Amino acid sequence: MELPGEEFHLKMAPIERLLELRNQAKEAKTGKRAAVLVLFYPSKNNETHFVLILRKTYKGVHSAQVGFPGGKWEEGDADFQATALRETEEEVGISEDSIKVYKKLTEIYIPPSNFFVQPYVGTTHEKLHFVLQEEEVEAIIEVPLAEFMDDVVKINKTLSTSYAKEIEVPAFLLQNQVVWGATAMMLNEVREMLKQLL
Repeated sequence: MELPGEEFHLKMAPIERLLELRNQAKEAKTGKRAAVLVLFYPSKNNETHFVLILRKTYKGVHSAQVGFPGGKWEEGDADFQATALRETEEEVGISEDSIKVYKKLTEIYIPPSNFFVQPYVGTTHEKLHFVLQEEEVEAIIEVPLAEFMDDVVKINKTLSTSYAKEIEVPAFLLQNQVVWGATAMMLNEVREMLKQLL
């Protein structure tokens, strides 16, 4: 399947200058690298879910935000997929041996933290027991696929961020959590792919 790509990222982008900022970072070669995993799994009731995490409150641009398991590339990582799997195991306790990665999604640039993030989609058939990394993860958010695919979860929300005050952003409301920014942009690409499949 062809990736829906940046067009679907931009539908959930909170700032209009995203592409310009990304291009500047690419030209300057200053961007850091990270990878995340969109992990689908069966719930206790055998319904498809995916996992998000609520990050701890800290002095940083992604404090107390909802995101995917994942993190910064390290020199020991064979590639970005290895980064996503390692970080998923560290943050939510799911062994990479139980995960099958199906697809590399469209890379996204996050201007506030100057990261290029490579997302992947994976599945596991195991019933999961999450173990959160207490230093970084405040809570696990288990999102039913049926909820995610319902159009009612797409909202607009006025937020104050590290780089703008009182701006209206497109977002998803999932499990009573507002999911916006880069995570919402990546989710929108996933959602478009699922709409083509389901």
